[in-house]
Amino acid sequence: MRSNPLTRLTLVAIAAVAAGCAGLISHPVSNLDTTPTNDLPNPYRSVSPWGNLPADHSKWGAFNGVAIDNDGRSVWVVDRCGANPDVPPGASPFQYDSCAGSSWAPVHKLDANGNILKSFGAGLFVFPHKIYVDRDSNVWVVDMRAMNAREKLKYPDARPAGHTVVKFDPDGKVLMTIGTPGVAGNPPDALTEPCSIVVAPNGDLFIAEGHSGQQPNAAPDTVARISHFTKDGKFIRSFGRLGSGPAEFKTPHDIAMDAEGRLLVADRGNHRIQILEQDGGFVAEWKQFGRPSGVYLRDSLIYVADSESNGVAPNPGWLRGIRVGELKTGKVLYRIPDPQEMKGTSAAEGVAVDTMGNVFGGEVGPRQLSKHFRH
Repeated sequence: MRSNPLTRLTLVAIAAVAAGCAGLISHPVSNLDTTPTNDLPNPYRSVSPWGNLPADHSKWGAFNGVAIDNDGRSVWVVDRCGANPDVPPGASPFQYDSCAGSSWAPVHKLDANGNILKSFGAGLFVFPHKIYVDRDSNVWVVDMRAMNAREKLKYPDARPAGHTVVKFDPDGKVLMTIGTPGVAGNPPDALTEPCSIVVAPNGDLFIAEGHSGQQPNAAPDTVARISHFTKDGKFIRSFGRLGSGPAEFKTPHDIAMDAEGRLLVADRGNHRIQILEQDGGFVAEWKQFGRPSGVYLRDSLIYVADSESNGVAPNPGWLRGIRVGELKTGKVLYRIPDPQEMKGTSAAEGVAVDTMGNVFGGEVGPRQLSKHFRH
């Protein structure tokens, strides 16, 4: 059968168009340059602290959980139930506040002026770590650990909590719990030190697990993984292990998803953002954002919070703060400096950005919420 020259030309044209369109889809490339990206412009005006305390709080607890409501302006935060000054240094691997034994509600919605609109979640958590708002306005709270020995002794009758991810409706009704409260373990029945969650457009859940992997003496079997569930909480698979190779982690402290469905993981102990497919396939790694505690994506930009460099963790030469870069290329554009430069953990661990481009930082060490207004 003879081919039609016009048909051949048409097929060539279609192929050329397809190739051109494929070129428009960004494919991240690794950047292993560890030269500190400190000397960058800062087009933000910072207000620290920002937001008003709930009526029953005399002081914010430590928190790194901050998210933006679907209205684009309101802010959701989760704190650790007010300061606990009776925690003796060294008694716990986590020296900062917890909700053990507390009757305070740690989940709060603030309006654009920082006024509390609602609070809920009292008695459900030990160590709130992250908060996430999905496309249906449900609120997810990650409870990283259970009570330690000191807390169990002090509150022997407290309900089991920790090692869970809890889904609420916008008014605080519990809709689902992933994991078994108070029990560390493996999916499908349990989680171990969940750090963060992201929800895919189809409703699938990706939960980052394993907070202890960043410790220098972490055992080889220390949990360091991403666990994948359906929107109904049915376990699909886990991937990842402790290490520094592709799809290995030393504390996957936060997780986000880009428009292509790729996962961006704040692999804190490895001082990198790791970019992965949903099955754990390695895409790229970025070292130019410092030691990442938080990662957030909006309007083709990536926001990375570094709360530990030259503080509680060695990362010589790097200054803490929030770095803002191009999502397509990974080029770092700006750095919002640490408002306090405390010797321990400082600056934002959690980061979120509203539709106006204002950046919010949830800070553990200073126990405050900061707002950075875009000029």
